[in-house]
Amino acid sequence: MSTFDRLSGLAVTVERYELEGLRTQVSSGFERRTTVVHLHGAGHEGVGEDVVYDSDDQQLLQQAGPVQPLAGEFTLGEFCELTDGLDLFPREPEHGEVSRLYRRWTFQSAALDLALRQADTSLHEALGRPPRPLTFVVSLGLADPASLDHLRSLLAANPTLRFKLDAHSSWTPEVIAELVATGAVDSVDFKALYHGTVVDVQPDPALYERVVAAFPHAWLEDPDLVTPETAAALANAHDRITWDAPIHSIADIESLPFAPRMVNIKPSRIGGLEPLCATYDYCAEHGIGAYGGGQFELGPGRGQAQYLASLFHPDTPNDLAPVGYNEEHPPAGLPSSPLAPAPDATGFRWTSG
Repeated sequence: MSTFDRLSGLAVTVERYELEGLRTQVSSGFERRTTVVHLHGAGHEGVGEDVVYDSDDQQLLQQAGPVQPLAGEFTLGEFCELTDGLDLFPREPEHGEVSRLYRRWTFQSAALDLALRQADTSLHEALGRPPRPLTFVVSLGLADPASLDHLRSLLAANPTLRFKLDAHSSWTPEVIAELVATGAVDSVDFKALYHGTVVDVQPDPALYERVVAAFPHAWLEDPDLVTPETAAALANAHDRITWDAPIHSIADIESLPFAPRMVNIKPSRIGGLEPLCATYDYCAEHGIGAYGGGQFELGPGRGQAQYLASLFHPDTPNDLAPVGYNEEHPPAGLPSSPLAPAPDATGFRWTSG
């Protein structure tokens, strides 16, 4: 039985829904806004979090209010079909199709939570998969010029932390040597595939050569394989290359330059419960490892992504650190990796998100 087949027949009754706006400043220097969807039905509530990045798109969603025709009695599969066919934006989203995927996942994850609660069961029980301790890494940029001050402060508070770092041309040989000395780098993100966005990084062959040589056991995420010089720097490291930004579907995995050992499966970026389940099944069938990634969630979305990671890929370098690590000044007492399993007794929620 496929993963989706274990869930699609769940009954779900939707009577109404509400929207809740969230906002905060995050460590990478911008104000993050998200929207929590609260689905109500049969005395229960299901939640999902909209992680669309454009603030105007979030504001327009909240201003429009609960205008979608979601009320009714469905199977979970039928509810997913309904939302697949709805235009969930009052205008064309700023970032196009990926924003539509994010928002579709919002409503379907809320419906999954509601259906499980109405059935008085949990996600792991419905799937027959026990939640396991969740390994995570903390994702950081080192600013420009590069500084290890923030990384060192996090390590001082929690010496066992592991990191996924955004590579930058300001990483001099001296900076890289200091990073190597920490022994705490699990992944390096080249961010070469976010074309036309504020996080897009132009390929730097010298940087690629230094990183590949200095971190022989680190994963290398989203490198540039088009520029001949950067491709050459990575020629002997294909087994360490992982992919994040281009992964929205099984078709995206199949169209990669070579069969991957590892991909980042972000539930919101896959954009729906059925394709997400199919992606997990595909990776398992083809021996492809997976890890999860966050979207600067402010509400239940981070815990839900952690929950899925604990079921499908708990032992990989999941970019799903507790949200406190995203704050400009992380509070004391943040948990270490791995996170102990923390699912609610029913539904699709994880209490330590």
